[in-house]
Amino acid sequence: MQFTYSRSIRFSDTDAAGVVYFANVLNFCHEAYEASLTASGINLRSFFSGQTIAVPIVHAEVDFFKPMFCGDEITIALTPNLLKPSEFEISYRLFQEQTIAKALTRHVCINSQTRSRQDLTPDLLHWINGDRSVQ
Repeated sequence: MQFTYSRSIRFSDTDAAGVVYFANVLNFCHEAYEASLTASGINLRSFFSGQTIAVPIVHAEVDFFKPMFCGDEITIALTPNLLKPSEFEISYRLFQEQTIAKALTRHVCINSQTRSRQDLTPDLLHWINGDRSVQ
């Protein structure tokens, strides 16, 4: 499933040089991740409450190809990929007319009480395999 999410770069996203602060790119990716979960019908309040499961990020990486500035309109295309019954990764491509950055996050599903791995829930599997997209 591929999902797209658009946003404007805000002044608060930038550093003293006027370009997007590098760590904020992961914030943009997480915004897109949350929007894709919502679009697939997952209730964010329940999902992020950690009452039964948690899905922490265990790895993140970003490659930058072009600077982003305040006022830029960007689109983030994300594609989740199942790696194991308890693990998935999300590939992100940030672009305008061309790719400006790529990112990857790897997530592991754990039981909130025991902190041990557990299989992904049916709603997460549906999200990974779904085909909804919004602009």
